[in-house]
Amino acid sequence: MDADRRLIDRAGTVELLAAALRERIIKGVYLPGERLVEESIRTSLKVSRNSLREAFRLLSHERLVVHELNRGVFVRKLSVADVTDVYRVRKLVECNAVRSLRGRPAQVEDMVAAVKAGDAAMKEQDWRALGTANMLFHLAVAAIADSQRVDELMRNTLAELRLVFHTMADPRRFHEPYLERNKEILAAIEAGDGPRAERLLLKYLEDSEQQIVGAYHSA
Repeated sequence: MDADRRLIDRAGTVELLAAALRERIIKGVYLPGERLVEESIRTSLKVSRNSLREAFRLLSHERLVVHELNRGVFVRKLSVADVTDVYRVRKLVECNAVRSLRGRPAQVEDMVAAVKAGDAAMKEQDWRALGTANMLFHLAVAAIADSQRVDELMRNTLAELRLVFHTMADPRRFHEPYLERNKEILAAIEAGDGPRAERLLLKYLEDSEQQIVGAYHSA
């Protein structure tokens, strides 16, 4: 029993550590392509080498970090193929979530809160916060599916996409136009108009994907 308890405690520590590192990656504390220095992280977070390496393995499964032989662990840099795949998942999840919508879903309140947060970020010209508000909006859209597995898939997918945000040369141009488009999508969802919400979402996602791929090619 004591051995089982220690195993459970250790697993909990690894999960918490992975969550802390994931948050740093999503917020841009660690940037795409940056090497995660094991000793520095161990010292700052006061964790064991084994726990840290297990946390790295979890984040590797989520495709947020990559281990390079004899070089260490790095925050992933997404390729154009990665971006295309991320958007393929988003189209499948988000469009499907609203397709058969009938009536006003409970998740509208979370969408309204995300739009308000986006408006506040716009006033402050805080583009990182605007990106976060946008992610919260689309997490709420996916949540209409009422599936914990879909929610987890969407969180991981958007965490990957956040890596792209940190590489955009002009984050304002990338985030600003989509706030108004979120409001259009919200209006359709509030009205229970699934087909319109799906059309708006699909066009939104296609335009966003093209913009990112175009920025990659320009870079």
